[in-house]
Amino acid sequence: MAYRTALREGRVRRDAIPRCLYDLHLVVDDEDAPGFCVPVPPEGARFAVVGPIEDQMAEQRRKLRAVQARLASFESVYSQEQDAAQPLTVRLTGKAAINAALEVAVGGCRKELLTAQPGGGRSESALHDALGRDLRALGRGVRQRTIYQHTVYTHRPTMAYIEQVTAAGAEVRTLAEILERVIVCDREVAFIPLSEDASAGALQIRDPAVVRFVVRFFDQVWERSVPVRAEDPAQRSPVVTTDLRQSILRAVVAGETDSAIARRLGMSRRSVAEHIRKVSDHLGSGSRAQLGYLLATSGLLDRDE
Repeated sequence: MAYRTALREGRVRRDAIPRCLYDLHLVVDDEDAPGFCVPVPPEGARFAVVGPIEDQMAEQRRKLRAVQARLASFESVYSQEQDAAQPLTVRLTGKAAINAALEVAVGGCRKELLTAQPGGGRSESALHDALGRDLRALGRGVRQRTIYQHTVYTHRPTMAYIEQVTAAGAEVRTLAEILERVIVCDREVAFIPLSEDASAGALQIRDPAVVRFVVRFFDQVWERSVPVRAEDPAQRSPVVTTDLRQSILRAVVAGETDSAIARRLGMSRRSVAEHIRKVSDHLGSGSRAQLGYLLATSGLLDRDE
């Protein structure tokens, strides 16, 4: 090894020195003996080789900080212009368009995801689409709160979805009746139905005032809802059973048909009819009109249990 020879002998012929020793400044020409080189300690060579590189890196870091600072000064201008150019409301029609918008919104969600899902149990395709989005959001630390109707307790696919998202950290509650389907991401963008017909499409909202209103609506419904029990989500609590029964009876007093009640509470018409039949038998009612009168005067609607 040429460097070892130079150290042992004090110098070595120049033509026996590999180029790398020159590049690393480990040898220099011997001024007293032309044609020979003398070795340099690695620590001394370090200053000669590494010093200029460190100076270049420091200069590049200074340039990087300067560029970042200049770009940062334009970020607020860009954001303002983007917000101004972005429509406050967008009509979404078709499953593909709605799912694409939801993927973007939920995919960009970083803090909070709020959803209210009326209509009882959801279709397996909708649950499949939602599960991936929701688990990814929960994995990022997003707080998810979801409200369903009490009738999901009898829908196994929806309950299976609830078990998976609650295990990942989501909070799920149920209520007898939910007025509208709602999805809100980070209190910045909300999705609501275009009409009572779910197939008509959805409205994407970015207007801060409207989104704030939707969030307040959600929070009020959330406070009145019953938590799904994580230890046994398939077992309905007495509160859920009573709440559902009372909602059906109040609808009967209000003169609603079985079909209307079923749509509103997210359950089958047959289940509604069975609930009403049991109460009719209990009160000895012979007609729907008589049942409404007996309910209004019996005190059943005033009971908590």
